[in-house]
Amino acid sequence: MASALDEDTQQSLAEGRESAKAFLRSIQKDLQKVFVVFLLGFLATFWALRVYIWDFLYTVTKSNMSPAVAAEADVIATTPFEVILLQAKIGLIVGAITAIPPLIYVSRGELRARGAWPQSPVARWKVAGIGLLGVGLFSVGVGYGIYAFFPIMFSFLAGFGLEAGIQPTYSIVMWTEFIVFLSLSFGLAGQMPLMITGLSYSGIVQYETFRDKWRYAVVAIFVFGAVFSPPDPFTQLMWAFPLIALYGFSLYLAKLVVTAQRSSDRIDVLGAARNHWNVVGGAAVLGGGFVYAFYEYGGRTAVNDLLRLVNSDWRFLEPGAGLGVDPATAAGIYAAAWALVFVVVATLWAVYADLDTTSAGYQYGDPAAIDVRELDAAGVRAAPAAAFAEMDEEESLALAQAAIDDDRPEKAQAVLDRFDEVNGGGDGTGENEAGDESGNASATGPGGAGGAGGAGGSGGQDGLMGAMQDRTSRAGSTFLSGLTDGEEEAAEDDIGGYYTDLKFIFDSLRSRSFRLVAVFGSVMAAAFTWLYLGGLATVRNDLERRVPAEVEGGINIITLHPVEALIFMVKFSVLLGLVAVFPVALYYAWPALRERGFVAGRIWQVYLWAGALLGGLLGGFALGYAYIAPGLIGWLVTDARLADMIITYQVSDFLWLVVYTTIGIGFLADIPIAMILLNNAGVPYRVFRNRWREATVGIMLFAAVFTPADVITMFLATLPLMAAYGVGVGLLFLVTFGGRRNLSPPSKLVEP
Repeated sequence: MASALDEDTQQSLAEGRESAKAFLRSIQKDLQKVFVVFLLGFLATFWALRVYIWDFLYTVTKSNMSPAVAAEADVIATTPFEVILLQAKIGLIVGAITAIPPLIYVSRGELRARGAWPQSPVARWKVAGIGLLGVGLFSVGVGYGIYAFFPIMFSFLAGFGLEAGIQPTYSIVMWTEFIVFLSLSFGLAGQMPLMITGLSYSGIVQYETFRDKWRYAVVAIFVFGAVFSPPDPFTQLMWAFPLIALYGFSLYLAKLVVTAQRSSDRIDVLGAARNHWNVVGGAAVLGGGFVYAFYEYGGRTAVNDLLRLVNSDWRFLEPGAGLGVDPATAAGIYAAAWALVFVVVATLWAVYADLDTTSAGYQYGDPAAIDVRELDAAGVRAAPAAAFAEMDEEESLALAQAAIDDDRPEKAQAVLDRFDEVNGGGDGTGENEAGDESGNASATGPGGAGGAGGAGGSGGQDGLMGAMQDRTSRAGSTFLSGLTDGEEEAAEDDIGGYYTDLKFIFDSLRSRSFRLVAVFGSVMAAAFTWLYLGGLATVRNDLERRVPAEVEGGINIITLHPVEALIFMVKFSVLLGLVAVFPVALYYAWPALRERGFVAGRIWQVYLWAGALLGGLLGGFALGYAYIAPGLIGWLVTDARLADMIITYQVSDFLWLVVYTTIGIGFLADIPIAMILLNNAGVPYRVFRNRWREATVGIMLFAAVFTPADVITMFLATLPLMAAYGVGVGLLFLVTFGGRRNLSPPSKLVEP
């Protein structure tokens, strides 16, 4: 059998294997030392978990809970070997991390020989300083998670669960992994100043990029928090606000480091403090005076009374309590310490302010570092050539487009002219001529100006737009030519033209995307808010009231993962949002679908679709909630109780059972209804009858995604869906007289 890899690839892989073997042989004598470090890290972690860490984490979990909530919260093991295997897994991970630094150290010679280590020696104090800074930032991040984030978060989650009738009984594996992964995420987030400063100093990413893209950074922080933190607004803010502040501090450090690198004589801390002595002195007086007044004039008492009203266990102690210092003296010490902190912060601001008041070129000591986006048209024309020398055509187009968006066409024209002048593209007149030939500009048009200098009239702006369109079309045609090798039509024929049809349909929705997102977000937010404010408890209590009388004690529902209930609420809200946005998207996409031949009939049929599907969904939901869900749950509970079992359900399994037996019934009812509607829109009966295999595969994929990770439950969901599809085929057989008379003529794209 011929190899799937060509000879060059096989040779590269063989050389890589030989290089790896040689590398390992060269450090073989030191691997025993690395293994000893790994073993010590593993054993120390294993021992610390058994003796100290479990109790510490348990204390952190309950530290902010009220006594009533803390009495209900518990951590359990669900399998016999769960605890020891978890300790071993964590020990292996920590041991491997501990062994990485010594492994790199003993292999530094081989790494230097292969060009992966600096050839010139790096001062040890620099390496030690960077290492200590990284460890310190990591520790601060983890400390914030353990001592500030987790206590408040677990108190909220446990209290929320009990209010909804869900007992906070956490699996030790899920509970530990949740704490560990969140702690690691906080620790890694704490490396942000080091990462941004290092990337800016090395030039891999310019400082100006981090500065100008701060909006994207804020969005990324919230998205990152949505993945790693519980999906409720309170903990999202607790996650995001410290990271946003840390990002701002990272920008400050990067500014200092980059400025020192580009022009080392520009940073003068003492000079900046002297220049802004009034701000620095005022900050010292403000910080010290505020803290002293807080302790001496009733501020501490007022805040403690407020904390007592909200049932918080936090209190501000009397100054000097536990330190053996007179309260008045301690208040003075506190005031002096905070005055010093305010002085440091004010001095940092003064340094930044002095750096920011210089001109762009002089500030950075490098003409290429000028930010063209901050210049006006005259500044662009006067900017040095180095600012445009490393700019490509796409960047110049982006800058020009941004200027047009800001209603500054003269600046946009100046950017294009300077780019052409520096990069050998002429003086810009050719671009305007191209615009004239395409009908986008006229030298004697209504604007009267035209040409390169007609920025003040419509002709000049049209000429500018013609130039940009000409450039963009050149770049786009070059890209497509390289991608398809001049065979665009053949490529479209190869895929049957479906890509073009789908692109046309999605383009028709693009202008309505804001409305679609607004509908989806509104429904999702409303559903989540209802569940969050008591809807979950209402549904749970209503179903529990229907448990047969012979089942004593009702149903005990627990949450094994700290955020299990919240995750269910988010998924359920997303599901309702998708259901709500479907008819709106169908309404806006119907003209494009009809033009491309996917459906037949006028747009009024959208109302028929929406009404029929909504009626089927609501009817099935009512049937399921009134009879099927309580009947099935009652049968399961009774069967377990007759077998003398303790009835304890995991919250996600119980709630998804409720969803499948209520809304799921509505979806089953909608399948035959949707098939009849599709036949009325031009999909013939024979397509449904002959394509049952494809429908079965699609149903199984749907069940695999929307059911728990279990083969049995996947088939339990697949069988009713396939039965509903069969019912739909049967109804279509009757309605269409065996396919001899469809409700609408077959559409051209689906005609058999």
